[in-house]
Amino acid sequence: MKPSENAIDSLLQGTNADPFSLLGTHPGPDGTTLRAILPGAETVEAFSLDGARLGTLDKVDDRFLFEARLPVTPQPIRYRCTARGSDWLVTDPYTFGPVLGPVDDLLIAQGTHFRLFDKLGAHLIDHEGASGVHFAVWAPNAVLVSVVGDFNDWDAGRHVMRSRTDIGVWEIFIPDIADYRAYKYHIVGADGSVQPLKADPFAFMAEIRPNNASMTAVPAKVDWGDEGHRAHWASVDARKVPISIYEVHAGSWRRDRWNWFLDWDTMADQLIPYVVEMGFTHIEFMPISEHPYDPSWGYQATGLFAPSSRFGEPAGFARFVDGAHRAGIGVLLDWVPAHFPQDDHGLVRFDGTALYEHEDPRLGFQPDWNTLIYNFGRREVQSFLLNNALFWAERYHVDGLRVDAVASMLYRDYSRKAGEWIPNQEGGRENWEAVEFLRATNRALYGQHPGFMTMAEESTSWPGVTQPAYEGDGKGKETALGFGFKWNMGFMHDTLRYMSRDAVHRRYHHDDLTFGLVYAFSENYVLPLSHDEVVHGKGSLLGKMSGDDWQKFANLRAYYAFMWGYPGKKLLFMGQEFAQRREWSEERALDWDLLGAPAHEGIRNLVKDLNRLYRTKPALHAGDCEGDGFEWLVVDDSENSVFAWLRKAPGVNPVAVIANMTPTMHTNYSVPLPLAGKWNEILNSDSVHYGGTGKGNLGQVKSVDGRATVTLPPLATIMLEFAG
Repeated sequence: MKPSENAIDSLLQGTNADPFSLLGTHPGPDGTTLRAILPGAETVEAFSLDGARLGTLDKVDDRFLFEARLPVTPQPIRYRCTARGSDWLVTDPYTFGPVLGPVDDLLIAQGTHFRLFDKLGAHLIDHEGASGVHFAVWAPNAVLVSVVGDFNDWDAGRHVMRSRTDIGVWEIFIPDIADYRAYKYHIVGADGSVQPLKADPFAFMAEIRPNNASMTAVPAKVDWGDEGHRAHWASVDARKVPISIYEVHAGSWRRDRWNWFLDWDTMADQLIPYVVEMGFTHIEFMPISEHPYDPSWGYQATGLFAPSSRFGEPAGFARFVDGAHRAGIGVLLDWVPAHFPQDDHGLVRFDGTALYEHEDPRLGFQPDWNTLIYNFGRREVQSFLLNNALFWAERYHVDGLRVDAVASMLYRDYSRKAGEWIPNQEGGRENWEAVEFLRATNRALYGQHPGFMTMAEESTSWPGVTQPAYEGDGKGKETALGFGFKWNMGFMHDTLRYMSRDAVHRRYHHDDLTFGLVYAFSENYVLPLSHDEVVHGKGSLLGKMSGDDWQKFANLRAYYAFMWGYPGKKLLFMGQEFAQRREWSEERALDWDLLGAPAHEGIRNLVKDLNRLYRTKPALHAGDCEGDGFEWLVVDDSENSVFAWLRKAPGVNPVAVIANMTPTMHTNYSVPLPLAGKWNEILNSDSVHYGGTGKGNLGQVKSVDGRATVTLPPLATIMLEFAG
């Protein structure tokens, strides 16, 4: 049937929502109709993909519409166009069939597709005999979607996509393009409004800011060499092994001589050996997903599947992870499923409606960050985020995700006053849709990727953050979230508040250091001294310590040794391992020149030794998450601000940790040591090697009748290991 004039007009104007019904190849009783828009062409010949000439097409409209009826079967067609003595080849995308299939339709509709990152976005594939890129995007309320890019002059009429109506996905295969091509989506909403050009939610790469187009790219790499590393972590219980994390902002750890970001390969050459030298087990990157605004530190991402182009191509990040794994270092990513920014090219009103967010700001606006909250109750949104978590585990082999701002997800009234939020169906404040999303994500990650770990930044007393998130029985609300670990924000707040007090006042605040043991084993905890503590006028960790300069360094040494002896996994933000003096800024590299100063190098030596002891002494790590691994020795000596406890594990010698938080040295201090015999002093934060005074116990003390007399250096923490 010949198309109507109105249909042709809308086709040529780029406003026909179903161009596949008119363009391409269409069989009929007397042959196959070929129809194509070929701008600039004067004459057109049709060929099969293997080069066989099929016939010529006639120009049937001055707007470069060509048509013919030829005795051929429908198939992909390549046109040879000529004009003014030049010729060129065009492989017609409208002659190719769809890439997505009925199984994809079913799983996408159910929200149970666990490989969406293989289907949506831009994928370099071979399809029906041609190489090209398959584009697919979810925009269920759009009436027309086109892919525009540097391969079609950003012309929205050139590549209008095929609508898979039942699932709201639009797709098209464009032959003869490859990687590193810029593109966006041109979307017309149901009311006819044209949206700002949108970046691809599933893009694997983006342009370098301030540009914000998506880029065709091959994610990750294929020649991994980290089988041993991954097998090791799949074979252990992460709660019982040493985990010491070095938190890094990739944009400011170091810069090059032009103050530009290091690329992943350069960062691998410098950061991985440094982390190995320092003895950390993991690097945790603040968010590396594409984000338009540097001072957001990555927490307002517009491209969750794209490692930021600030640091080079996506494969560079994969090489970094592989290199870290070969060196025995795990890689964790800060992940932000709580909210997204309102940049026009991002997810906001993606298809002209509140698609990823809520329509009602009482549910969908996050006042703290001026961002939008994901609609966790929508199965497609849950699936988008869950697939992103799986993507980093599978394609980039990352070892875990630290999930940002979990508390803001769990509570509908987070940072809101009365009347600014909507209760749940039971009248409560819990966001049960977000709860189920977190539970489902943890089930999927732990189920599909043995050895993977998730960590929650969760600052409330929500029950069961690190309890297994088994499938519910349908009889009630399940609160267990299924994380592997939770950041212990209480430890951080209490201990930093204590260390900031003048030593003479600490006796009145003794419980700042003891209270945390009341709940230390209620969850699997990470002790975080993160970037949040050294920004926004808070100064550096060194600056938080009380006293003069010598006392600040002594306090920091005592504090670090206290923390490494305390139950829980460890996390230290970059720069704090050498006592950076200035507050951290994303605009500059760390102050590496401080390494030449003895006091700073002393702190670095201490951190190296603390990590070594933590890794090699099971008593210091095997019971991090179990109460049986901890025993108080001195809990109530507030007058002297002394704290002592025992760390222990089955079958190994225990380690006593003793902290003196005053500048007064205590000689002949009696401390309970339950095993009779020699106890070796395996660490003393007052060692001259660390910049201290060198006071101590000459390497050993002896316990008789359950007690030992020890020397406690000023503002210092010592560790004694039972030697028999």
